[in-house]
Amino acid sequence: MEFPIAGQPQDGALIVKDAVKNFAGLHAVDQVSLKLARGEILGLIGPNGSGKTTLINLITGLLPLTSGQIIVSNIDLTNKPAYEFARAGLSRTFQTIRLFRELTVVENIEVAAVGIGASRKQARERARSVLDELGVGHLGELRAGELPYGLERKVEVARALAMNPKFLLLDEPAAGLNEDESDELLEVLAPIPAKKGLGMLIVDHDMRLIMRLCHRLHVLNYGKTIGEGTPEEVRRVPAVIQAYLGKSSVGG
Repeated sequence: MEFPIAGQPQDGALIVKDAVKNFAGLHAVDQVSLKLARGEILGLIGPNGSGKTTLINLITGLLPLTSGQIIVSNIDLTNKPAYEFARAGLSRTFQTIRLFRELTVVENIEVAAVGIGASRKQARERARSVLDELGVGHLGELRAGELPYGLERKVEVARALAMNPKFLLLDEPAAGLNEDESDELLEVLAPIPAKKGLGMLIVDHDMRLIMRLCHRLHVLNYGKTIGEGTPEEVRRVPAVIQAYLGKSSVGG
């Protein structure tokens, strides 16, 4: 299954230039550069501990860079506060689901919209709209704590979308899902960039999902880039095969 890249709007891309993040001498991210256009889906993959989540934390302003640059739509956000990244159009999900379990699904999504300046009425309308788009509008009045795990993941995506992002970063959205749930997630995520004109960066270990969903892949190992390109190109890079994919991935 292939999904088209939307025509790109005029207001630029997400650009990471020579990003470095050191922790007490450890090079968690080491001279990583990447570019994400709006309408595009970029997969960020690699072994555990390769620096993927650290890179997302840098891109969204949760961690400061040791050196390098983060540029969003021609605005240099390097080492700015996290709220400036949100205002520039970045939103994200987390590896560990962070829903407000005592609030309803709609209220969880309203919080995100209000956080970027929407009125309560606008936030409620946006929450309903996003839930309907993701096919889970019927869940709106349930408490988030009552949802099964797979639906919690969809609500997290809905909450990130309620911020009307230019760039959506998803940190392991398929973690803990079975194959059927992963396939459902693919159908939910695939149309979003073209429909909303946003760039999507996704980190996940679910290679069935990644290989079918992403237009391009960027592979990290020990904080360094070891491969870039289309899924077909990347699955044949020797360093990627050795570090992460294994020989069985090259068969077809």
